[in-house]
Amino acid sequence: MNKIPRRNPYLKGEARRRYAADLKRRYDAGATVRALAAETGRSTGGITELLHFAKTEMRPRGFQTKPAGPLPAEVTGGA
Repeated sequence: MNKIPRRNPYLKGEARRRYAADLKRRYDAGATVRALAAETGRSTGGITELLHFAKTEMRPRGFQTKPAGPLPAEVTGGA
């Protein structure tokens, strides 16, 4: 994978479309907005804006990609 530059110029035109499509592909594969922001050096707001630009269907906040497992007995009232 190519090294991602930390300086993030404003993207426009075809470069913006390609970058947003790549972010969308990674987000749809399970990456979080925060993980994408940390990896690219962009803000979470900037990542979200690019994902909206790519017409990404956003997951709800706090979405878990893996099941958390069964609830403990003290929560469910079981023995």
